[in-house]
Amino acid sequence: MLLVVSDTSPIRALAHLDQLDLLQVLFDEVFLPPAVLVELEQPRRGFVPLDVRSVAFLRVRAPADRVVVAELSATLDRGEAEAIALAIELRADALLIDEAVGRAVAQQHGLTAVGVLGVLLRARQRGLIGVIGPLLDRLQNELGFFIGAELRAEVLRRAGE
Repeated sequence: MLLVVSDTSPIRALAHLDQLDLLQVLFDEVFLPPAVLVELEQPRRGFVPLDVRSVAFLRVRAPADRVVVAELSATLDRGEAEAIALAIELRADALLIDEAVGRAVAQQHGLTAVGVLGVLLRARQRGLIGVIGPLLDRLQNELGFFIGAELRAEVLRRAGE
């Protein structure tokens, strides 16, 4: 049984690509902390609000250890801090997170960090989606999602594209 906790970015990116259902297929349980829910529903300027409460397979749960959240909030935004704290508490198989600093902190806490590119790659390898090159283009061009040239080449190579 694969349990994951997600930060804001992977949910926003997959929803934008109309691929949010991939999470339901790839993982058994997907949790969001309340701060991520707020970031999705009340996004910063330039992003469309997302109503993820209506997505049946996404479960909202607050991390119990507020001390850990406060400590993590010293260097991370609230969504990242809550997501990492919840992933630690639930002993999640992975934390879905894209931001480099958040990924590094997650890994320092023994968590496996998987970004939206990793989700798309897993989906491609399992035959759930076709080519991912156009999806990467959309992330970059429509959402301003940063994908370094080396990372993009590696993802495409691993996808067989």
